[in-house]
Amino acid sequence: MTSVPAPPMVVGVIGGGRMGSGVAQSFAAAGSRVVVVERDGGAAAAALERIARGLEKAAERGAPAAAPEDGVPDRVTVVSSISRLPRDCDLVVEAVPEDAALKAEVLAAAERVVHDDCVLASNTSALSVTELAAVLRRPGRFLGMHFFNPVPVSALVELVLAPGTGEQALGAAVRWTHALGKQDVVVRDSPGFASSRLGLALGLEAIRMVEEGVADPEAIDTAMRLGYRHPMGPLRLTDVVGLDVRLAIAEHLHATLGERFAPPRLLREKVARGELGRKSGQGFHRW
Repeated sequence: MTSVPAPPMVVGVIGGGRMGSGVAQSFAAAGSRVVVVERDGGAAAAALERIARGLEKAAERGAPAAAPEDGVPDRVTVVSSISRLPRDCDLVVEAVPEDAALKAEVLAAAERVVHDDCVLASNTSALSVTELAAVLRRPGRFLGMHFFNPVPVSALVELVLAPGTGEQALGAAVRWTHALGKQDVVVRDSPGFASSRLGLALGLEAIRMVEEGVADPEAIDTAMRLGYRHPMGPLRLTDVVGLDVRLAIAEHLHATLGERFAPPRLLREKVARGELGRKSGQGFHRW
């Protein structure tokens, strides 16, 4: 019988939003001690609440090591500054908004705190990990660890290699991905990687079809679920990801890969109206 790899002993997560709290929950449930960085007190409380709710849902699904009596919540703490991350972190994952300058800033700050063998990772879904690596003193310890929403139940982690990513960092990331019960795919850094590039192409075309009156969102999603066995249609998935997030990725890929990723007018209009998908209650579907 193949043994499950051990998770990292100590994990830092910078950002306690939906993605960051999901990453924190997943590592805590696997046995890691997790320290989440969230500067705002209200956001810190919200992060802990998201993790607690996520653990309750996991317990309802029968997930192992998820119930309160297993001590998982006690393995998660929140601090207000990157400078308060434990020096002995084995892994630090940044999960702040998709802003390259912000991500570079927090990664460089984390590098100044943790020990030299700590692996640093970005949860970016589209930004260049090569450019992020360039701000680090030791870029060989850095890679992209692109988790998928919702993190605790998603089976995939996309590992994105910058040209200088070292074998030790990649090997550790693969082991830790398996320790979470997830499957890795390893890709070379390029705009949108593999998952975001292909997923966005399908999502943008679905939005154009709605814009052109080809079919309504429910019909398009049903066609892809039943006809192509997608677990979720491209428009419902856009709602889950967030229309604002999809727009930001589309603008990035439009700038780097050309007109085929130009954001549709309908997507821009919905974001301008605040119709952001599940998090706002209205996107292409009502939530």
